[in-house]
Amino acid sequence: MPKQDGTVIVEFYGIPRQRAGRAELTVPAGPVAEVLTAIKEACPGLADLTRADGKLSGHYLVSIDGKGFISDPRQPLARGTRLLLLSADAGG
Repeated sequence: MPKQDGTVIVEFYGIPRQRAGRAELTVPAGPVAEVLTAIKEACPGLADLTRADGKLSGHYLVSIDGKGFISDPRQPLARGTRLLLLSADAGG
């Protein structure tokens, strides 16, 4: 499938995948907080994705293109970014 302009691909792993009921989701590009809101709207099973203050819940981890984890909800995500959503308790 071709990359769409102005969108971010969210990949779900582990518990988030089970709760989302899908492996991935395409949402509009923007700050992390807006992407998290779009995920919650599309996947009601992830209603606990963010805290009351809009920051990522401690139950989850978010990685940009698999190159490191992020915590700043204001960080912008460029179009074509792949955002990986994992359970914080996933061990290895």
